[in-house]
Amino acid sequence: MTVEIAVETPLQDDIRRLVGELNAYMMPLTPREFQFQLTVEQMTEPSVTLFVARDASGRAVGMGALKEHGDGLGEVKRMYTLPETRGRRVGSQLLERIEELAREKGLDRIVLETGEAPGFEPAWRVYERGGFTMCGAVLDYPDSGYSRFYEKKLS
Repeated sequence: MTVEIAVETPLQDDIRRLVGELNAYMMPLTPREFQFQLTVEQMTEPSVTLFVARDASGRAVGMGALKEHGDGLGEVKRMYTLPETRGRRVGSQLLERIEELAREKGLDRIVLETGEAPGFEPAWRVYERGGFTMCGAVLDYPDSGYSRFYEKKLS
């Protein structure tokens, strides 16, 4: 699928809808206390860069963000593609752009936390195909059994 990917502000109605769809998708899969979601407002912080994928008509069909934590560490956050675009490499393209930005910023490692329950298999495939490997708990996330952690060393 051909998409245009650009850095955008999350403070747009269509991005708020994507965030709402992502949250609704995750709600039944993982207990709420083990969901670590950035709000749209948190995604405007200077440490966060949001990429948005748009189809030929300009419709937002996916998103993903890089959050910088300092000391050469970045985190992939809020990865989501619309269900009808899954399997068309939109998620992979977003992940590639996040990695490119991390490299441009001189980050040494990028990590992520995702769900460990059935329903997260498409995300695992995107990360593993993107060269991420499973690792132990990262940052301040609890090792609860509800999360799966990935990392990719960039240097």
